[in-house]
Amino acid sequence: MRDNYNRDINYMRVSVTELCNLRCRYCMPEEGIAKKAHEAMMTAEETIMAVEAAARLGIRKIRITGGEPLVKRGIVHLCGAIADIPGIEEVCITTNGTLLPKFARDLKAAGVSRLNISLDTLNPEKFRYITRIGELEDALAGLKAAEDAGFSKIKINNVLMGGFNDDEVEDFVNLTKEQPIEVRFIELMPIGGGIGFDRAQFVSCETVLERVPQLHSLNREEGVARLYALPGAAGRVGLIRPVSCEFCEGCNKIRLTADGKLKPCLHSDQEISLKGLDTDQMEETLRGAIMDKPQKREELGADSPSKAGRDMNQIGG
Repeated sequence: MRDNYNRDINYMRVSVTELCNLRCRYCMPEEGIAKKAHEAMMTAEETIMAVEAAARLGIRKIRITGGEPLVKRGIVHLCGAIADIPGIEEVCITTNGTLLPKFARDLKAAGVSRLNISLDTLNPEKFRYITRIGELEDALAGLKAAEDAGFSKIKINNVLMGGFNDDEVEDFVNLTKEQPIEVRFIELMPIGGGIGFDRAQFVSCETVLERVPQLHSLNREEGVARLYALPGAAGRVGLIRPVSCEFCEGCNKIRLTADGKLKPCLHSDQEISLKGLDTDQMEETLRGAIMDKPQKREELGADSPSKAGRDMNQIGG
């Protein structure tokens, strides 16, 4: 389905929980969040209905997010049900990876196509700092479990933060030399917990090209990532610039929060509820939300925070 600006909206990010087993500083408060009443959240059945309605309108790709989606009870069954919906061609998950040793093989069998694993540092102490409670070895075990389960084209999402992990850029790029993975550097966004970060921590993805000048452009994009690679490398590097650039002209996605709110634009406070609707009503509501998708976001930067109105764990990271 095309919106009012002739953009083909074929991708929906679906958050299945606001909860997480980590407390990443740019994503959620240190104390976590108060668990909402069960009746305030989308049930698995409602989530499946919403994806069915979206598929009728041309949504072809679903990304399951959170919070940490793997803490959701019944996550494997839910992913399998979504993968079986007619019209859905790809089901992906973004995860912190720590629970993949338990779930990777079952997710693969259920029809999950690809995994994005969030990993901001290869230093155990820094990992403990940025996640507040996490252990690097758990995330690395998850990465290995994904590989062992047969997932290919694994992507590592790295939120680039000046003074924290910009000194590890080359280490992450070097992961692509021997492994067919894609390391994606993502600019820190002033949204939710990221609003309180120091201005110096908002650095451009140009930092990656400055630190590793051997990277050469592949002269193509995949979604919002511009692709690069080291000479002869098995994998590649993606640069995602949500702050220094804007993707609005080619934006093809909408978002559904775990409490049933449609967000046509990540950085807008516009939200439309699907909670409590039947499939036909969801389809009409989705149609209207897609047609009302904003043409572009407002200014975004260290001094111009996002208007999203929620932490990322409440939207779907």
